[in-house]
Amino acid sequence: MPTIDAKAKAAELQRQIATLTGHDLARVKPYGKHLLIQMHRNDSVDTIARLTEFARNSYSSAFRSHTGRWEPLPGSGDLATTAELVVSLLGPYLDPNT
Repeated sequence: MPTIDAKAKAAELQRQIATLTGHDLARVKPYGKHLLIQMHRNDSVDTIARLTEFARNSYSSAFRSHTGRWEPLPGSGDLATTAELVVSLLGPYLDPNT
């Protein structure tokens, strides 16, 4: 079960992604020490990326490749910085029209 802090971080990240993308189809799910970024389209849910807290308020990010493996994305930082990085690098995957 996710902690209260993990749920709060997930909600904060979800708000930031909605602001950056201009839509609210991306959802964030806390999963252990990870925050999973998922796109909800029609009746399907695709896990696009994950953020992992490696130090207090410092996150790294990874992209889920077509093989199902997690491939690290360059850069790290606080939640807002990492959200901007993920949205800029993975914009087409977060587009509701694709």
